[in-house]
Order: sequence, then structure tokens, then C-alpha cells
Amino acid sequence: MVSTMPEVALIGKTNVGKSTMFAALTMLPVRIEARPFTTIKPNVGVAYLKVKCVCKEFGVKDNPKNSLCIDGVRYVPVKVIDLAGLIPGAHEGRGLGNKFLDEMRMADALIHVVDAAGSTDAEGRPCPPGSYDPLLEVEAIEREVVLWVSGMLRRDWAKTTRLVEHGGADVSKILATRLSGLGVMESHVDKAMEKAGLSGRKLRDWSADDVELFAATVMKEAKPMVIAANKADMPQSIDNIKRLKERYGDENVVPCSAEAELALRRASEKGLISYTPGDSTFTVLREDLLTPQQRRALESIKERVLDVWGSTGVQEVLNRVYFDKLGLIPVYPVADASSLTDSEGNVLPDVYLVPRGTTVKQLAYMIHTELGESFIYAVDVRKKTKLGENTVLKENDVISIVAAKKLKRK
Repeated sequence: MVSTMPEVALIGKTNVGKSTMFAALTMLPVRIEARPFTTIKPNVGVAYLKVKCVCKEFGVKDNPKNSLCIDGVRYVPVKVIDLAGLIPGAHEGRGLGNKFLDEMRMADALIHVVDAAGSTDAEGRPCPPGSYDPLLEVEAIEREVVLWVSGMLRRDWAKTTRLVEHGGADVSKILATRLSGLGVMESHVDKAMEKAGLSGRKLRDWSADDVELFAATVMKEAKPMVIAANKADMPQSIDNIKRLKERYGDENVVPCSAEAELALRRASEKGLISYTPGDSTFTVLREDLLTPQQRRALESIKERVLDVWGSTGVQEVLNRVYFDKLGLIPVYPVADASSLTDSEGNVLPDVYLVPRGTTVKQLAYMIHTELGESFIYAVDVRKKTKLGENTVLKENDVISIVAAKKLKRK
């Protein structure tokens, strides 16, 4: 399932905690050091979205195949890419910037990891906490991306203009083609031109500022972003996070402490504590095995992170980008509506994350081409009602698809 899911990239300035965030999300052994360019090649790992499973509602013990279920919580695998840090001038190739920006093409959405404590300067060098403004950090990274995209467009702008004016090419189609490598579609272009006030204007009349405005707007449409306000455990972060939310909206900013999350997951892995990613608390299981340093660290995480923000924010930022920004919802397809099993007897075997607006027939095609081609109707397992092919799926639907052909067991 991971390979067909949208992919999310961690972007940001150097030395803001991206590698720690990546390690906390994936628990993979990446290099974590306080210096620029620790990550030279993009790390790719599997993280897990957290959704409430329907198993308890139906009173069954499930045995998932494409995900994990722990105490009624489904953990759905998704791909996360950790891109190396950007610095000013990256769009001109500074600091391997072109390479890093180019690798961002793979992502469907972005998590912008920001040093909310203001403890790193514009170049990513450590500085006294509170001495650098994280709002400038967000603006600088977004600016690098915009200059990179607008630069791509301007390179053949005259040719693009001629194709539209003399070749009869459609504006939306040709701009989408120019940016197709970034995952930009015609729908993104149309929305971006409308929001930027450029609809109906001839390309030859677009100024350099217009091209940059379009680039900024189309990237927001094609690659939605959530800001992970990292280092939220530091006191300097509190006011800065408030300012970030005021500027970019509460729904677009998540206070995070990747360091705290990583410490809790490692302690849980060792059996020292009981902790579920995204929870607001943890329970110490082996007080006798904790060193004084570990005890102090756990107390600090509770006081400076969990009690202040309600969680470390790491799980929340992942869920928010997939469910809110990419608009995915979980649905549970089963072969047998009575037993909630697949053809091999697995109970609630799969959870699919599908875009809002997906129909039951489209779900059938996602499961298998033959299932879509021979689709007859679907069954809403809860209501025991038949559903036509154009019925739109709802969050946590449990669906059985009836088709003319039965899928063969692998």
C-alpha cells in the first residue's frame, strides 16, 4: 500500500531538527548531528498514520494485512522523505540547492520543519535561542521554492507565449505541462490563476512579479504544506508559535518537539515506559531501570511538552498533512459482509486511504482492475444496503463489493 500512497517530504532550513523528526516518525537509524548538511541524500522511510479502527465498533478481533491494529488503533504505513536542508540562494545552486529542490518533485505534500525557538540563523548555524525570527525562516524557504519554480517557467517563457498566441495551445494545459514534473495538474493551474487574479490575462502581459505570484500560488495548490513548529519544548518557542499561527493560520501550524517524541519512542521500545505516538501522557513501567538522567528527561518532557502542548505534535503533524491537506479518508473493504473477511478469512484485512469524493466503483478499481471492470454493486456493511457505482465513500465506511468476477487468490 505504501507505494500507491501520496508521499510527504520534510523540508526546511539546515539544522532545525528535520533528521530528528524523520527518526521520530520512522525510528530509522539516521545521522543526527548539529551541523549543516548532515543529510546529503534524501532519506526515505515508512511512518504510520494513526486512525481509530472499526474493529471495536463491530466487536471483532481483526488481523490486518496492510496495516497494524494495536488496541483499536490502526497504524497505516505511508512514505516520508527527509530532504536535506536549504539555505539562502538554494535556487541558484548554493549548498547543492538545485539537487535538493529537484528531489522535492517526488512529494505530494510538504511538512516544513521550522526552528520555533529561533536558535539557528539564516544559514542554519546555532545562535542564542530567540535571536532569530522563525517567521523569516518560513518566508525564506518558501521564497527559495518560488524562485526555483518561477525560474523554470521563465526559461522558455517566450516560447510558451508563442504556443498560446499563435499555436492555439490552452494556457492551463501548457502551464501544467511545463510543471508536470512537480505533480502540477490543470486543476491546480486553474485555481492558482484564479486566486492570483491572472485568469483571462494574456501570458505576454504577465510581469516577472506575476510569474512569481503564480509560482507561489500553484505550489500551494499542488503541494499543500503544514508547518511543524519544532523545538516547542524551549521557552522562546511559545510566543513564536503564537505568531506563526497568527500569520499562517492555526490549522497550518503544529507545535512539535521531535526530540521529545524520539526519546519517548525509544524509551517505549526498550520497555521502560508505555507510550502511544500522539498521546498526551506516558506511563513509567520500569522505574528501577531508569537512570537519574533518564528520569529527569522524562519529567522535562512531561512538564515542557506534554503539559504545555498536549502532545509532542509529531504524530499530529503527519496526520494533519494526510487527512486535512491531502483530504484522505479511511475506508475498509471486505469480501464477505457478514464475517467482515477477505477471501482468505482475514478479518478487516485492509484499510484504504482514499481522497474525499471517491466512489465505490473507483475503490473497486483501486483494489483490483478486474474488480472495477466487473463491478455490479457495493454493500454498506453497517446499513446492509446496496450502493450504486457513483455512491461517494464516507470516512470509516466498511464496504463489500459485489462483482461478476471473483478475484483469484494469490
